[in-house]
Amino acid sequence: MEWMNYTLFSLGGAPVLLIDVITSVLGLTCVFLAGRNSKYNFWVGYLYTAALFVMFWNKNLYASLLLQPISLVINLMGHYRWTHPHEQERSSRDEKALAVSRLTAVQRVFAVVAVLVIAGAWGWLLDMLFPADPHPYLDSCVTVLILVAQFLSAQKKWDCWIAWLLVNITQIALHISVGHVFMPIVCGLYLANGLWSLISWNKLYKNKA
Repeated sequence: MEWMNYTLFSLGGAPVLLIDVITSVLGLTCVFLAGRNSKYNFWVGYLYTAALFVMFWNKNLYASLLLQPISLVINLMGHYRWTHPHEQERSSRDEKALAVSRLTAVQRVFAVVAVLVIAGAWGWLLDMLFPADPHPYLDSCVTVLILVAQFLSAQKKWDCWIAWLLVNITQIALHISVGHVFMPIVCGLYLANGLWSLISWNKLYKNKA
């Protein structure tokens, strides 16, 4: 797959590879559809997961690399959940669609504690196993946040967008720290979509849609 490493152009002195553009387009399309409550985001998500695996392999971001098989499982689960809701979970607009819901206060506290503990442990393990990873703890933090955000998205929880916003902010810091120029711009677009989706899904939640 050498063709994926083809340099399309340079930005700020850093090369922008074909795989970078492919993953960016797929990722932005996926979150755009998810933010608009479209089940078709999952079909794009399958392609996005495969592209990310290749990109992270090239960047030596091993925690993010190992995330992709897990992401695929969560994506499959979410696809099923969004299209096969239980009777009490059905959207008021479409009985075959899952309605947006929210975490309880206790569930939110548990999620925060879980992210901190798992990210710390994973970062330590990553530092021991893959010393080539330039920022193991930051890489692990992004990894765990993505897992949480994806799991909440699969359950169509409004809170997933808060997690995604944290992911976007952390990813911007991660990419800048390793000298990327193109990807922080892409993450900025993710951030803008996340803010819009946070508001949009809140309206869906109020309407039980």
